[in-house]
Amino acid sequence: MSKSMTYFTAKEIMGKNFIGVDEIKGMKGLEFLIPDMIPDIPFSEKELVYKKNEYLLILGISHLADKTPVNIKNLISVFGKDPSVAEPCFYNQDWYDKEDFIKTPIQTGWFLVRKEVYEDSRAVQPNELTRKYRFPTAVNCVYAFFVSWKARNIKLWYHDFVWCSDTDHNGDRIYVGKYHDVDGVNKNGFSIHRHLALRPCYGCID
Repeated sequence: MSKSMTYFTAKEIMGKNFIGVDEIKGMKGLEFLIPDMIPDIPFSEKELVYKKNEYLLILGISHLADKTPVNIKNLISVFGKDPSVAEPCFYNQDWYDKEDFIKTPIQTGWFLVRKEVYEDSRAVQPNELTRKYRFPTAVNCVYAFFVSWKARNIKLWYHDFVWCSDTDHNGDRIYVGKYHDVDGVNKNGFSIHRHLALRPCYGCID
């Protein structure tokens, strides 16, 4: 692996908000197939300086150590759905088991992910938000959540949901996150949901 000044400069700028090769290799219970050549970081020094406090810079790796692709389906197999067994884990639900988006693999490369949702985006319909914001992929969000927890003990979106660019087979928007229920009703677990759009099949009976 060839580490350029870009790599070290980015690591110096981002500090604890940097998750690169060393951080990924140091995780326990989660092993990746690290490529020989690490992609260049596609962000300018100016952008990283501007985003260093609110964002994580993460190296995405496309395959686990056993050569299986890194997708949501395979990460569920790694982390499970029972917080009494181990945390972090996924929330115990299965509606998405046959959906295509959980089979979408992450691509090897660097990406930035915001640690907190924008305050002005709360309780706003996703169609309105797309005029101002870009939504990340569900697999990038899932990967970021579990890798940042394991590598840095950073618990992203612990009480919040994040809109994603993915949709289910009906075209309903996917959103993820909210690991902990502040009301204590639901068990801990990384949630994956879909925002049901209104269709002619919805109506009243009384």
